[in-house]
This record gives sequence, C-alpha cells and structure tokens, in this order.
Amino acid sequence: MTAPVLSDPGMWDAVYADPSVPLDRELLRKIVVDQQRPSRRWLHPIARVVSRLVVGVVSALKRILPFRWMPLGMMDVLCVWFLRRFVDPDAVELLIRHFVIETNVVNFVIRNTPARIEPVTLRPTALAGLGDHAVVEHDINVYDVLIALDGAPITARPRAELDFQQLDMPELDPERHRRRPLKLDIQTALCFMNIPFSMALSLEEYRRAVHSMRFDDSFLEMLALITDDDTFRHWKVGGLSLWLDSNVDVPRTVYRHALICEYAHAHLVKLAAEAEAGIAPTAAVGATEA
Repeated sequence: MTAPVLSDPGMWDAVYADPSVPLDRELLRKIVVDQQRPSRRWLHPIARVVSRLVVGVVSALKRILPFRWMPLGMMDVLCVWFLRRFVDPDAVELLIRHFVIETNVVNFVIRNTPARIEPVTLRPTALAGLGDHAVVEHDINVYDVLIALDGAPITARPRAELDFQQLDMPELDPERHRRRPLKLDIQTALCFMNIPFSMALSLEEYRRAVHSMRFDDSFLEMLALITDDDTFRHWKVGGLSLWLDSNVDVPRTVYRHALICEYAHAHLVKLAAEAEAGIAPTAAVGATEA
C-alpha cells in the first residue's frame, strides 16, 4: 500500500531554499518571482512557439535575400522601447545585470591569464545603455577573449595572487518610474526580442551570436583551472564549442546562459571574499592537515 503524503511542499519554496544555489537571496528572490509571473505561465508557451516559427521563416528567407532587413540601430531602439513599455522593471534589471555580470567574468579571465587583450568595458547601468549595439558587442567580447588566448597556457595561481578586481555590481536603473501597460517576465520578453534580433543580423552574425553561448563550458573550465576550484565544472551543460548548431531554442538558451554566468560570478565573489579574509582553499587546508 502506498504511504500517505505527509506534506504538500511548494516547488518554489524548495527552489528558493536550495542550498546548492550560490546566489544572493535577494537576487534569487527576483529570479523566482519573475518565473512566477502570469505571463510566464500563460503567454510564454505561445510566445516561444511564435518566436521560433517567425525566426525560422526569417532565417529561411535570408538564404534567398541575404542582407540586413533592419539596421542594428533600429533593433536597439525597438528592444529598448519594448523593455520600457512591456517588461517588468525587475526583469529589466535582471537583463541589464547580465551584461555587467558577463563582463566581470570575462575580465576576470583576462586579468588572470596571458590573454593579449585589454579588459572589456561593457558595463551598462541603465536601460538606455542596452542601445549602442550592446547585444552584439557582448557576444563579440567572448570571441575576442578566446582568440586572444590562442596558445596561451592557462594554469592555476595561488588564491592570494589572483586579481579579483571589478566583481562589483553598480546600481542599476531599469526605469521603474515608467508606466507599463504590460509587465512581462524576462523569458517571454526574450522570445519577442529574438525576432528583431534575427532580422537585424545577417545569417552569419546570428549564427555567431547563438554559438557564443556554447562557450559557457569553455569559460567555466578556464575559471576552474585559474582558481583550481572544481565547483565551476559542476555547472557545465555539455555545450561543446566544436558542435556548430544554431537551430536551438535561442531565448531558452540565453536564459540558461544568464543563469550560468550568475552562478560563476557569485562563486568568484565568494572566492574573492575568502582571499581577502585570508581563508585558504579547502584543498589546501586538507593537504596541510594531512
């Protein structure tokens, strides 16, 4: 006989309480609340299908008409306007935050490897900062760093010698004062924004942008090597960079990419705090005791 259910636990309560999630509680709360929005439950399933269909048609037609259907500047204007009018301010803040987070992670790799490249400067603090080709620039930064590391040895350094500067998060302005007829969640918003993105970029540019997220595992591996910390490897998703495939659910992949960046950044912040406090890595402590 089946044992009776002893409790009725809430899924989101468990997600919020999960001790393996390295994120700050306030940030975690915003992410959880964003996924609980009505638009995520009712509109996202439809928006996801519509987005894939429209982008698929655009990609097919661009093989016949291979030119920009929309200037990059127009894409920026449309996306910023959309975020100002139809996306919840907390979701907008999460999106702006991602650009800063990814830049922080990329710059940590640059500063702690022989990469022949200057640290990147893409750290928008306001919604307007997502214009000026920020989306394209943040994808290109990934490629520039990887190419700059060609042939360079990536080895562990003593924790005290690592450069942890610029892991801060500046105050962000998602323009909360604006009236919004709709307050969409970030995943639904990504579905809609993927459409002008596919129109503004050439096929090769779009393919490059999508493929940039396959390097998440590459950066996690580099972080693990630099810090001598296997924790980063736990968040790999098997996105082999040699596997070229742009036929993916782009909004879903972008969202997962953003979460991976958040996890990696949060752990770097933790390591920085430990280094500042003079706390030795766990492995080193164990070796000393042995």
